[in-house]
Amino acid sequence: MRGIIVNCFDTYHERVSQVKRSLEENGYEVEVYTSDFKHIEKTQNTEQKEGYRMFHAEPYYKNISVARMRSHAQLGKDIFMVISQEINTVDLLWVLVPPNSFAKEAVEIKKKAPACKLVFDLIDLWPETMPLAKLKMTPPYKYWAKMRNQALQYADYIVCECHLYEQKLGRFLVACPHQAIYLARDVQAQIPKKHLNNDCYSLLYLGSMNNIIDIDTIGYIIRTLAQKKYVHMHLIGSGENKETLLATCKQAGAIVHDHGKVYDSIEKMKIMSRCHYGLNIMKKSVCVGLTMKSMDYMQAGLPMINNIKGDTWDLINKYQMGYNIDQLDSLVYDPMQIENTVKFFNDHLTYEHFSKQMHQVIAKISDRGVKND
Repeated sequence: MRGIIVNCFDTYHERVSQVKRSLEENGYEVEVYTSDFKHIEKTQNTEQKEGYRMFHAEPYYKNISVARMRSHAQLGKDIFMVISQEINTVDLLWVLVPPNSFAKEAVEIKKKAPACKLVFDLIDLWPETMPLAKLKMTPPYKYWAKMRNQALQYADYIVCECHLYEQKLGRFLVACPHQAIYLARDVQAQIPKKHLNNDCYSLLYLGSMNNIIDIDTIGYIIRTLAQKKYVHMHLIGSGENKETLLATCKQAGAIVHDHGKVYDSIEKMKIMSRCHYGLNIMKKSVCVGLTMKSMDYMQAGLPMINNIKGDTWDLINKYQMGYNIDQLDSLVYDPMQIENTVKFFNDHLTYEHFSKQMHQVIAKISDRGVKND
């Protein structure tokens, strides 16, 4: 059996790698058709990997721009044109969405070759997760979401990156079996938190410092905690709003430690081991259930201070893995939250758990007949 995974973003390389590995464990010969553009660095990806076919994507330099939309649209046309020429030899198309144009292109393939199983892996919701609240009632915004929503009915199966996406899409998922499968990570050795200074709060913000993080709320958190103890703020990452974030943290009273980009996992773990909490903070208009940064925190056994509604909010309350923003005034550091976080990660977010869920999905797809609608 031959399977093709279609992906636009190098930022989801772990998800793609794990889907590929799981499909291969279930008897598929798998190729990944993907972009040669690095979304974070805004540079070309020249790395050659076995089983991966790179397609040229026109560069863009702003995350919200016409140039980016054009790049994604053309990339989708190029990838699916090749797939259409090979479709008689393809048994499974696993398409990561967004871009929403990929869903539209995949449906055209499905209509021509109904025997080919089609899975949409919804790793994000566009435009819902973007800070575009003022545009929600405009025709372009509605068309953008409609491009995805109308395509969902043609899938043989839909995987959602979190339960929040299932809830948001609601009626559009009625015609198709679906389930949430969280991102997964490898288990890694924990570095003991031997050097935690309990005379202060050490916070960490990890990841892209872009237009969807809520910098004002981060300032509020620092000011609130600084009324009890002094605050150290550790930053790992970069982005267009980094200078604003740095200034806000300092003005709020934090002692700031800017580590820049850290690629070495051991070095990153060492920084995390010095922190009490990781900040999982985004603007209210953003619709996301489980962020990649929250995965990083949980993998490291780092409890969170969170303001994101949906899966993360519910999981923190249920498993006591930190504090949601409405509990900030009652925050008291509890080392047991480290153990709770590690246990949740090991039980729900490892490749072993991901693999079991993937096996169930593949079995269900195999049991379904040809979908001709």
